[in-house]
Amino acid sequence: MDKQKFAPFSLTRLLKTVFAPKPGERIAILIDLPDPRLVKDLAFLKDARFTIQRNAHDVFYLGLKNGGLAELKLTGGDLFAYQITSGSNLDLPDKAFDPTGREISLERDIYPNYNIILCISTYSATAPLTAFAKQFGFRGATLHGLNDIILRTGLSVDYNEVSRAAEKLRLGLTRADSFEIDFEVNGQKQMLRLLCGRQEAQKSHGLCRGEKSDVANLPAGEVYFVPEGAEGVFPMRYEDGTIGLMEVAHGRIQQATLLHGQQRMVDAHNQKLKSDPVTGEIGELGFGTQELPPSGRDIQDEKIFGTLHVATGRSDHLGGKLTPDKFATASNATHDDILFSPTKTPEIRVTQVRMYRDGRLETVIENYQPSAYLRQLLA
Repeated sequence: MDKQKFAPFSLTRLLKTVFAPKPGERIAILIDLPDPRLVKDLAFLKDARFTIQRNAHDVFYLGLKNGGLAELKLTGGDLFAYQITSGSNLDLPDKAFDPTGREISLERDIYPNYNIILCISTYSATAPLTAFAKQFGFRGATLHGLNDIILRTGLSVDYNEVSRAAEKLRLGLTRADSFEIDFEVNGQKQMLRLLCGRQEAQKSHGLCRGEKSDVANLPAGEVYFVPEGAEGVFPMRYEDGTIGLMEVAHGRIQQATLLHGQQRMVDAHNQKLKSDPVTGEIGELGFGTQELPPSGRDIQDEKIFGTLHVATGRSDHLGGKLTPDKFATASNATHDDILFSPTKTPEIRVTQVRMYRDGRLETVIENYQPSAYLRQLLA
């Protein structure tokens, strides 16, 4: 893959490429706030904490109002705020507010009445929005964690090219029997095996066009599977830097043990696994497909070529069977990506990732570098 080239960010180019919108289609922007009433008179702009929401306003909302709607022949461009959720891909609250302070219902007033919905939020809303898109027929994109690096790079690429590259890599990985991932941390070695059962690989490629209801994750650029089983051990970095070892059997994390850091982090995780076992279910294996700089946000950094991520929890938005109703409590129904990359997990080396397919073994990643096999797929 050639070194990625980044043009200056253009909102209209991005929306035109991703959605190929038809004249007259209505577009809306959703943001999240601790108190969604702060959207009244755009009061949230006075608080320096809300950098994601400010980008939503300054780049997307004003970009549409100041010529973007006319250029794309779209209508709407309206902004709405809902209360921030407590985790990744949790169901969204229905109540929201507009900049006049009017209370509205997302399910009654927004989802049925807009053709394109952009969700620029703190936590990912891909899973719930995908479910609502199928129900109400809109197209959309989730851009959680949006920052300046993402605007300058991950959203400034040609998504036609991203889509073509993702498809080439998808074809090189699809219908795999299994993958094995070798980890090394503190001189200890672990291995996780993920069973894919010769399923068709899927891709996140950023194009969300036509009549089909769908939600893109932007920046896009990955090939992924919903594993049918998993077994082994792998290290995981908690938010505070604690490293635990995850013992996996029957497709789920069964128990975590402390490697270094805070025992309380591991104890809390084990309590959650005990009280709600499906929170440990391995729901995704993903490989990045783009040459991008690290942004400090998983939404972009998991799309970098040579990185991989394993996710636990909810998987229905990816074609899996784990839906929110199968969790003990609604607040546990998250989909949590566990990203392995040189910048996110410098303490953890992924020394090798191997694919088994059609009786052959192919190395796909070594020390966070794409293998010769992957690179030749893009030649």
